[in-house]
Amino acid sequence: MKVILAGYNIDTGLIKKLKRLSSNNVFTPETISAAYARISRSPRSVSTLRKEALKEVEKARLSNRRIIFEMSHHSIAEHAVFNFDIIGISRRAVEEVERFRLCSYTEKSQRYVTLEGDYVIPEEIKNSKFVDEYCTIISEQNNLYKILLEKLKSYRLKNQPGVSDPKILKNIENAAKEDARYILSLATQTQLGTTINARNLELMIRRFASHELDEIRKLGNHLYRQVKHIAPSIILFYRANDYDQRTYPELKEYCDKIKVLNDLNSEVRLEDYTRDGDDKILASLLFRVGRSSFEQCLTAVKKLSRKEKIELFKNACKYLELYDTLPREFEMVNYTFSAVVSGSCFAQLKRHRMMTLINQDYDPLLGITIPPSIKEIKMEEEFKKVIKKTEKLYKKIVKISPPAASYILTNAHRKRVLINLNLRELYHIVRLREDPTAQWDIQNIVHSMSEKAKKVTPLTTLLLCSKTEYPERYHELYKKYPKVTKVPLPG
Repeated sequence: MKVILAGYNIDTGLIKKLKRLSSNNVFTPETISAAYARISRSPRSVSTLRKEALKEVEKARLSNRRIIFEMSHHSIAEHAVFNFDIIGISRRAVEEVERFRLCSYTEKSQRYVTLEGDYVIPEEIKNSKFVDEYCTIISEQNNLYKILLEKLKSYRLKNQPGVSDPKILKNIENAAKEDARYILSLATQTQLGTTINARNLELMIRRFASHELDEIRKLGNHLYRQVKHIAPSIILFYRANDYDQRTYPELKEYCDKIKVLNDLNSEVRLEDYTRDGDDKILASLLFRVGRSSFEQCLTAVKKLSRKEKIELFKNACKYLELYDTLPREFEMVNYTFSAVVSGSCFAQLKRHRMMTLINQDYDPLLGITIPPSIKEIKMEEEFKKVIKKTEKLYKKIVKISPPAASYILTNAHRKRVLINLNLRELYHIVRLREDPTAQWDIQNIVHSMSEKAKKVTPLTTLLLCSKTEYPERYHELYKKYPKVTKVPLPG
């Protein structure tokens, strides 16, 4: 066996230094893609193929174009990876960026960073008669944010007199930011770091080129300009097309003719689920370690008593630590939930990329989510006053540019979502988002999802709980604690 480190991503500052030292070399990830593409058809070692690609970059590029375009082997573009600093875009734009599931994102958190009031004025509004009113309303939102932040900090400090522990004081401040941000608009500026392979980057650039919002089109153009000279052979299909530009607008036009009742119910609902889910997961476990067909495994499981089924489940999970993922067999059961969530909740929900998340536009008719703490400090009426002004302007902007109108809406405004996920992913989400350390809004949503899943799959959800609760839940089932009862410190 031989394992060679073929490459890794490095900072562009270092790449520039290397270029100055070696002006004849071309620095591009295309050579890795070209070398790996040849593995399936060449008897030479991978290391040799890489060296050849490095010596003949133009030949490597021609190879990439032929394999990607003519042979449709797009997966070789996944061997090229890029890192981007994306700075000064709106929270509204981030929602479009993070639709792409096979990329990695780390975003500035409104829970931990005090915001200074920076915001984006979209071109659709900048060129309209509402631009001054837009800026005025956002200024009011930002001013109330500052007032709420100070009042919430003071309120929490009064409830914990004499606190001097820096960690507790920081938690109090973060909790205040967490709730004050509900009045901030989706136009609020943010920044993020993202890691994307070339295949997904090409898709992102192409989708953005077709987007209805000017900010998103500009973002796509910026991304393309950054890579077009570095990797021209693997970013090929980047232009706007009919599929991305016309599908949903024309679908909406057609579907507007269909009469559908407008349901404003905001409860989390379990719309659909895999019937006999417990049995199917247990049968999948039996299938994995046996030699029988799935049908035979399912028949055998159905004959087991409840106690025997629990023992089968326990055998599959007895070494499960709080950081482990569930066995893949837990992907055999799916749930479909519908929910109405706030902008703040959606910002976190969308980070779970392995589930299917379909969302509608923000809709003021669905009401707003006001943090309980805002009511406790007697600022609910002030909050609603600013919301009322916000929605008044929204109604004006939506007449001239429906896509851009959402910029003025706040983190408190809601949208309807449809979520489809398997039980393995639900375990992951519940561990993270139902935990006491998680933000209260998404805690509530995920708790409802968890409780509904437990009703229809009571056996295979016996360990479905937050990471804080996990040791005790494990103890209830096995009469002992897992080896790891808390997340270990580094080192």
